[in-house]
Amino acid sequence: MLLQAVDRKRCASCQRWTGPRCPGELPETVAIESETVSGLCQGGGWHGSERRARSACGHWLRWQALPPLS
Repeated sequence: MLLQAVDRKRCASCQRWTGPRCPGELPETVAIESETVSGLCQGGGWHGSERRARSACGHWLRWQALPPLS
C-alpha cells in the first residue's frame, strides 16, 4: 500500500473520487493500492471521468471518511 498525503489535495483524498482507498495509518494520509489505481469523479471538475488516485483538480473536497483536522 502507498500513502498519499491529504495536504497534496489529490483524488485519493477527495470526497468526489470513487476509487478504492482507506484512511492511512499515519495522520493526514490516505492508503491506496498503487499509483495506477483509478475511480470515477462524481461532481468535480472531471465529473464522470475515470481519474487516477494521484490526479488533481481545482474542485477538491476533503474525504469525509478521514478523521477531522485537529
